[in-house]
Amino acid sequence: MNALKKYKIVAATCGLLVASCNVGHAEEIPAPDSFTGEVVPFLKAHCYECHNSEEPEGGIAFDQYKQTANVQQDYDLWEQVIRLVNEHQMPPADQPQPSMLEVSKLSLALEAVLESFDCSADKHPGRVTVRRLNKAEYNNTIRDLTGLDLNLAAGFPSDDVGEGFDNIGDVLSLPPILLEKYLEAAYVIADEIFEDEALAKKLFPHQPSSDNLLAQAQSARLNIQHFASRAFRRPVTQDEQVRLFTIMRDAWGQDSESDEIYKTVVVAALTSPHFLFRIEKDPSQDDANGIRKLDGFELASRLSYFLWSSMPDQRLLDLAKTGKLTQRDVLVAEAKRMLLDPKASAIVENFAGQWLQLRDVTRLEPDPDLFPTFDDELQASMRKETELFFQAMINEDRNVLEFLTADFTYVNQRLASHYGLQPIKGQGFQRVKLPKGRRGVLTHASILMLTSNPTRTSPVKRGKWILDNILAEPPPPPPADVPELEEGIETLGSLREQMEQHRSNESCAVCHRTMDALGFGLENFDAIGVWRERDGKFEIDASGELPGGISFDGADGLMQVLTDRKAEQFCRCLAQKLLTYGLGRGLTSYDRCVINDAYEQLQASGYRFSELVVSIVTSDPFMMRGSVSQDD
Repeated sequence: MNALKKYKIVAATCGLLVASCNVGHAEEIPAPDSFTGEVVPFLKAHCYECHNSEEPEGGIAFDQYKQTANVQQDYDLWEQVIRLVNEHQMPPADQPQPSMLEVSKLSLALEAVLESFDCSADKHPGRVTVRRLNKAEYNNTIRDLTGLDLNLAAGFPSDDVGEGFDNIGDVLSLPPILLEKYLEAAYVIADEIFEDEALAKKLFPHQPSSDNLLAQAQSARLNIQHFASRAFRRPVTQDEQVRLFTIMRDAWGQDSESDEIYKTVVVAALTSPHFLFRIEKDPSQDDANGIRKLDGFELASRLSYFLWSSMPDQRLLDLAKTGKLTQRDVLVAEAKRMLLDPKASAIVENFAGQWLQLRDVTRLEPDPDLFPTFDDELQASMRKETELFFQAMINEDRNVLEFLTADFTYVNQRLASHYGLQPIKGQGFQRVKLPKGRRGVLTHASILMLTSNPTRTSPVKRGKWILDNILAEPPPPPPADVPELEEGIETLGSLREQMEQHRSNESCAVCHRTMDALGFGLENFDAIGVWRERDGKFEIDASGELPGGISFDGADGLMQVLTDRKAEQFCRCLAQKLLTYGLGRGLTSYDRCVINDAYEQLQASGYRFSELVVSIVTSDPFMMRGSVSQDD
């Protein structure tokens, strides 16, 4: 789902309605066609005034939804509506309120409509735009292809980000300057290869049996086939061999040295679209419903770039060649093998680094006068802690809910002192047990600093971060006419009192009730993650109350609420993020079935991380490709 759609969804729902009482489920679930009988009348009475085709507040016009199919196409929007009904956030207090019976019927009718989405029927897997390698993938692929760890992509233009990640096909453009950089990098790589005789022989292992031209041509063809097949991540075609051999022959005809001749092949292969892009064949007219299963080599690339951000290893390519990789049991076994490989650190760097926004940690600059203990060394340790924690979650195949509840972390001497833990000597990281009050990634200094201002904590930023990254419930941007806290009100009283003044603006209150409550649960941690009991002269109040009367006190209480009441929502959020990253595209209504299956598999496995990965790599969207017309 694209960012604009997400904005529209939340902008609409954030301004919808609040019911005043808890409502239990009726014994009988309405039939799917109850949308017209139960939902539409409710919308007419309470929603059409603001959300209509002529004046669509938040970009949402509820009068355009006439039948079940329309609703199911915007699954996420209506899930939000149900959630807000159940959390008593509709209608606005200044609007006529529906009865408890009306609210109950609306919620049940919408649930019935969404549950009627037929996941057993053949669904379109979606279509992934042909993707070029992003900077991380390029560096890793060069490393695994040649053995050279050159980090040449550091000089490339930054990759655009879509859906929260920089591997999304729709935004990975190819500007002219990048083409120049690819060519420059290819020449550097070619030179490096042939400066190392052993490496050159490894990459081009076939030596001519004699000095005659025929023998040399024969070995050249074999070397081209060997190198290009690895560079293209699939068997090279006869036409491709001919084209590469022609390039080589032209250099040959100029009486160039052998190394120079082979350099032309390296440059040609590394600037080919078949190296720079992950190209998959589109379905043919003979493919039913415009859908085809990926072949073994295409699947190998999807799997390796998902888990390693790099090309397939020889084992994957061999399994692809024999056709075994497309077998479910083999695919599952390979995914689990790859998760335990050191190259799986890429999923920490590239998935977790973007999901948890760890890449932004190094750009933060807390006020040095207010936080004199902060420096570059501490900053690097903060990021490393969260990365090591995520790696442990993968390596030990832990319960994904421990992202929220884990009572352990990784610290070095500097970070242990920062947290007030038992002293640890040296800069090496050790696994330690956390004291009461500090649990999971939400209490890591990296996350706490990410969600603070340079001079103080920000319950709003912390609450928003939880909504965005833990609950997949992003709020819309604030209204344009509402000033920031520091500029909009007199900064008198505690931060909580200031925020209460801020929420007095009704346009702010609806969203801030949830954001502020979540953020205040972490208020015992200052802007760089140090535990505190007071904020200046004010005693910390880390209590919060969510819509629906759900109250908690402090970080421990917040984590308890998230795991007791929001566990499914968190698991679905994590599944959505990982599926988006794995597919390299935004999600569609059809992907809802994958998320449902992923959650069921997680539950059955005790919420093991590997099972979430398995559910994704064995899903239809991951193993299949759809046509343009079907996707449109």
